[in-house]
Amino acid sequence: MKKLLFQFDTDTHPSTFDTVVAYDGGADHVIGLGNITPDNVAALIDGTIFTRAPKDKKNTAIFIGGSNMLAGQQLLNTVLNHFFPGFQVSVMLDSNGSNTTAAAVVAKLVSKGNIAKKKAVVLAGTGPVGQRAAAMLALEGAEVSITSRLLANAERVCYAMKERFNVDLTPVQASDYDSRAIAIENANIVLCTGATGVELLRQEHWLNNPHIELMADANATPPLGIGGSSVMDKGQCYNDKVIWGAIGFGTLKLALHRACIAKLFTDNKQVLDAEIIFELAKQMNKNN
Repeated sequence: MKKLLFQFDTDTHPSTFDTVVAYDGGADHVIGLGNITPDNVAALIDGTIFTRAPKDKKNTAIFIGGSNMLAGQQLLNTVLNHFFPGFQVSVMLDSNGSNTTAAAVVAKLVSKGNIAKKKAVVLAGTGPVGQRAAAMLALEGAEVSITSRLLANAERVCYAMKERFNVDLTPVQASDYDSRAIAIENANIVLCTGATGVELLRQEHWLNNPHIELMADANATPPLGIGGSSVMDKGQCYNDKVIWGAIGFGTLKLALHRACIAKLFTDNKQVLDAEIIFELAKQMNKNN
């Protein structure tokens, strides 16, 4: 029986990246659908849960994507609330790669030791990856701040992560090089999750900072978020600071994404959101 993955995307066009990884993860056929909202998804869910016998439902799964994390979370909640005993399929949330990318980079950071009580700053952290990475760092016991050009945006995200994960994050306004340098002055961990091609820190802002121990950059498009680093960094040491670039931890991200897709087809009751994906990332990183 064919393994069918229905890709419910909150954007107009389903992500080609997610489609490729879905096939690489073991789906036999990916059905990409765009502009999916809580208001128009019911009939689509019905099509996934009423068509196959109980023993065969594991061969149908749902992947929720799109660039808007809040919209993705709302869509996931709607899907789960539509299920009822005996009529459900496995589902995964990964809006804009948020869960898999965040889980992979934080798994690399925590692999270097206990980060409880460490001060972590997620620069430009209001996007999907920054939000989830900040929450994961906080779940590991770090004291986490999120920066944004507008304080209101950082406050909104901190509130949303409190609601979702019951973690306390600190919002910080940092709109230029100088303010971002001030934001990381006492940080032990710095993670850059800004827009592609935007440098957030110059090398002089971090290289001689005596407090920074770990850094990572989710931007793979030059100029990088961390000036003076390399997209290929895989735990490279710069003046006693261990750094991962986007390609450096990207191998784990892709392996994790594929593993999650494969896991969807193991039974019809998987719900893969941040916590489970993060635990899987840490285990995979430990085993490699």
